[in-house]
Amino acid sequence: MPSTPNPAAFGGTTLAAVEQDALSCSRCDLAVTRTQVVFGAGDPNADLLLLGEGPGEQEDLTGVPFVGRSGMLLTQLIEGIELTRERVYICNVVKCRPPGNRDPRPDEIDACGPWLDEQLELIRPIVIITLGNFATKLMLATKEGITKLRGREMELQRPGARGVVGCVVVPTYHPAAVLRSGGRLLAETRADFVKVKRLLRASG
Repeated sequence: MPSTPNPAAFGGTTLAAVEQDALSCSRCDLAVTRTQVVFGAGDPNADLLLLGEGPGEQEDLTGVPFVGRSGMLLTQLIEGIELTRERVYICNVVKCRPPGNRDPRPDEIDACGPWLDEQLELIRPIVIITLGNFATKLMLATKEGITKLRGREMELQRPGARGVVGCVVVPTYHPAAVLRSGGRLLAETRADFVKVKRLLRASG
């Protein structure tokens, strides 16, 4: 973890202010290789937040999370529960693309953590859908894999986001994994989204 002060702590009281500070972040080596920071997109007051792993090539070029083939599938899943991308908030564990789309390293995840914590604190979602292993393990403070946890309803276990009280985490597969595997994974992912729809409706 970098020893420099947490820049997110000085980001202001709005999501837009924090994003402006994040755009010039240099807390880890990903700042050297990125095209731009992919902070997040959607409704800053969303009840539903979707959390992925990190930006890919298209996201790095556009500055928008989930815009490639995975993004198209994610959009379909969101629309399948009668929402739109504009009514949810979508972001990633790390805000800059790891070179070659490799997995983010622990030091990169730690360095980016303050930005994610600020997003959670300011948006205060009712439900978080974690997309894949990295997001799930981070939000639930667990070593369990996505195949064991998907579809379950669990309380957020993120120490840096203590102000997000009562938030429910529902893990599901990453859209990229669904695209690779199809069939069963797609059906299970759709079922997870339907569960989230019920949770949101029950919350009022």
